[in-house]
Amino acid sequence: MKAIVVTDQAAGTAGMTLVERAEPSAAINDVIVEVHAAGFVPTEMEWPSTWTDRSGRDRTPSIPGHELAGVVTALGYGTTGLSVGQRVFGLADWHRDGTLAEYVAVETRNLAPLPGDVDFTVGASLPISGLTAWQGLFDHGRLKAGQSVLAHGAAGAVGTMVTQLARELGAHVIGTGRAADRQKVLDFGAHEFLDLDNDALEDVGGVDLVFDVIGGDIQDRSAGLIRAGGALVSVVGPAAARPAFGLVIDFVVESDRRQLGEIVQRVRDGRLRTNIGTIAALDDAVVALNPTERRNGKTIIRGARAAD
Repeated sequence: MKAIVVTDQAAGTAGMTLVERAEPSAAINDVIVEVHAAGFVPTEMEWPSTWTDRSGRDRTPSIPGHELAGVVTALGYGTTGLSVGQRVFGLADWHRDGTLAEYVAVETRNLAPLPGDVDFTVGASLPISGLTAWQGLFDHGRLKAGQSVLAHGAAGAVGTMVTQLARELGAHVIGTGRAADRQKVLDFGAHEFLDLDNDALEDVGGVDLVFDVIGGDIQDRSAGLIRAGGALVSVVGPAAARPAFGLVIDFVVESDRRQLGEIVQRVRDGRLRTNIGTIAALDDAVVALNPTERRNGKTIIRGARAAD
């Protein structure tokens, strides 16, 4: 099969190459999925799991990518709950070869059925962005209707999900970004926009939840905005910031079949729009994953056998 591999952490995405690899085999409780579309997060090149296994041993050349949508082609021993020919989407294990390939082996529990009226490209754009937003807002942030959310990076794949899910719940959403992001952030449902380059972050006043995808100085300053009982939720590693009256929670997104079902149903009935930036074929993935200009939205790589 064709696959994108990486071998040099220092090179990052620039070190990607398209190669021929043996097709994966299905372990116990695995399925093999023919990948019709795969999502990619650039920060994967910084994750230890891209380069080493759970014991810390080098596992390069490794195949990156963890979001996928495709069709089940084989079942491992003991696999139940899915069938050959079924459309699925989900999140591949961090420490195993990923989804930038024609086929991938995935544990069944990490996949959910993909309804026939949701195309593979949309399905592949949902797992990391949708689950990160869902878990950060509801599982960790305990967001309630009537509260306020400061969503950093609100024009990005995660930020647009955060905005839409928070607004649907009945929260007031302030989205941040650069000046050029304003209209996109508002179009995805933010009530207000804050230009981090030109507006004073502190003018926001108090908020109940900060959803941070930036870190650094922005995170430190945001901590001072948390109201009593509120939270700063971070996906950029251990947070140094400590609000005076609230909690700091940093987390790593986990696959959850029920939540994937909730997310895709919202897409089906028009309550949730996905944020796709670039779509490219697997043969063109190396170029697409090394953009020469800033891009917002999810990058999707279409499999060689993509059907829609």
